[in-house]
Amino acid sequence: MRVLVVEDEPLLAGTIAEWLREEAHAVDVAHDGAAALERLAVHDYDVVVLDRDLPAVPGDEVCRELVDSAAGTRVLMLTAAAEITDRVAGLSLGADDYLAKPFAFPELAARVQALGRRCRPAAPPVLHRAGITLDPARREVFRDGRYVPLSKKEFAVLAELLRAGGATVSAEQLLEKAWDENADPFTGAVRIAVLKLRRKLGPPAVVETVTGVGYRIR
Repeated sequence: MRVLVVEDEPLLAGTIAEWLREEAHAVDVAHDGAAALERLAVHDYDVVVLDRDLPAVPGDEVCRELVDSAAGTRVLMLTAAAEITDRVAGLSLGADDYLAKPFAFPELAARVQALGRRCRPAAPPVLHRAGITLDPARREVFRDGRYVPLSKKEFAVLAELLRAGGATVSAEQLLEKAWDENADPFTGAVRIAVLKLRRKLGPPAVVETVTGVGYRIR
């Protein structure tokens, strides 16, 4: 998934981002509401982890604008205010979930994962196609019963191709979902990841290049 973490405390923001990257998500970070709105205008995020107390533009305003845009992005709101009235106020703004500080990072990661499932069309817990089995929960991939060790990027690319159900996925779509905003679209990162993925999956080749369009699993 593509996740935006909006948190004005750099250490906490960095820790949240690294924790989510360990779950193979592509994560961008903004430290104030204005920067968050700029990124939301450019990128299509699945989930936004949004601190409510932000400089420049308050988290409440970021949430309100995001909801008004009808983008379909899910919002997990963070705040030091843990009273029921605060939670109700946050959810009333259109946030999908609410987590009070301090929190446990495994819980935050699980909530982000749950919100991500809600922003996508329903998909089976385990993905199957062309002899490939991908288990997102266990982070395991098998090809015809053989375990295939993949890097985080390779796993994310394969998951997107499997979710497409045989449809072609463009390199731009893969870059948007599996890499963060620091990725250079001209480096050939997607092509290299697909080449490595093909090598690890082994013959016969199942990841097909559709010239000028993208990639698909036959």
